[in-house]
Amino acid sequence: MLKFYYNTGPNPMKVALFLEEAGLEYEPIPVDSRKGEQFTPEYLAINPNAKAPSLVDGDVTVFDSNAILLYLGEKTGKFMPAGDPKTRGQLLSWLMFVATGVGPYSGQSVHFKRMAPEKIPYAINRYDFEAERHYRILDDHLAKHRYMVGDTYTIVDMAVWGWVRMAHLVLDEGAIDRFPNLKRLMDEINARPAAARAIAVKDKAGHAFKTEMDAEARKYMFPSNERLAG
Repeated sequence: MLKFYYNTGPNPMKVALFLEEAGLEYEPIPVDSRKGEQFTPEYLAINPNAKAPSLVDGDVTVFDSNAILLYLGEKTGKFMPAGDPKTRGQLLSWLMFVATGVGPYSGQSVHFKRMAPEKIPYAINRYDFEAERHYRILDDHLAKHRYMVGDTYTIVDMAVWGWVRMAHLVLDEGAIDRFPNLKRLMDEINARPAAARAIAVKDKAGHAFKTEMDAEARKYMFPSNERLAG
């Protein structure tokens, strides 16, 4: 059975969405970042980057959410578009666009607005601007296509969903309304039963993640802050 190491962040949730959409059997294993579980020797042997999610499939280990989506898509043949080179080029391009742009800029926007020990206007503006710019690119693309890769619901849409469903935190309340085509895709995915099941994985599994952002949580989630204390 697949072992899915996860927490409730945007990246693990996109993998949870695939697992639920594909109807795969899997064991969800919590990695509570606010308790430092990502730094245990056992987990570092699976994912040396100390992040969630990770996937163990027998003797195969995959980490990074977009790599996992690609692995599962190729393994199962589900939620992958037609295999012609032109379509595959689009799939890989948009998947990497999420991996290198949408995700990082969204994450840093949240960090500097909500988590940083001091409010730095330059950093807040840069990451908010870049996150919105990336969302605009997605929206413009979806004005011409039903899904990110033509007319087929794929792993790229799942990757987009992981982050853009959190647009109210990344940008501001009501931000998604500025991107009507992206909102259309989010509404469609959110209405899918698999999306509700993905979000509810922790409840079904009985996993209670730490919610307090106390000194311990900050130490584990933002270890770079220790350099400032020195």
